[in-house]
Amino acid sequence: MIDLTVTTLHLLFGAVWVGSVVFVTIAVFPSARDGNLDPDAFGWLLDRVVWFSRISAVVLLLTGGHLAGTRYTAESLTGTASGHLVLTMLALWVGLIATVEIGASKVRRGLDERKLREPAHVGTTWFRVASVLGVLVLVDAALLSAGVPG
Repeated sequence: MIDLTVTTLHLLFGAVWVGSVVFVTIAVFPSARDGNLDPDAFGWLLDRVVWFSRISAVVLLLTGGHLAGTRYTAESLTGTASGHLVLTMLALWVGLIATVEIGASKVRRGLDERKLREPAHVGTTWFRVASVLGVLVLVDAALLSAGVPG
């Protein structure tokens, strides 16, 4: 029962986190780049995405650590296809965290100067990369869940 709960939390937080990043990337940043958003509202939304990103990162670290610790040994992490997928997911997860943080920081700097279009343009690139990394995390999770590696 504990593994089921941990797995469910892990997948839910991962999916909602990636979904929020993708949503902001494809639905919010274009409006900000066009100057159609209030800078304060855009900043507020971006702050919420970053806040949720940080919470999700912690939840995923704890739940993923539990799952890896109960399902893998050091040898199976480095010597099996499913272990490689877990390590790949870890690398993608770190990349997702980094790109959200960097992108949001660059946007926030511009918003603090009361600019909107330029910071949104710069942030779009970072959030596009974050979105791709996030989708790859979900694909990786799907492969692990389906037992594809073997």
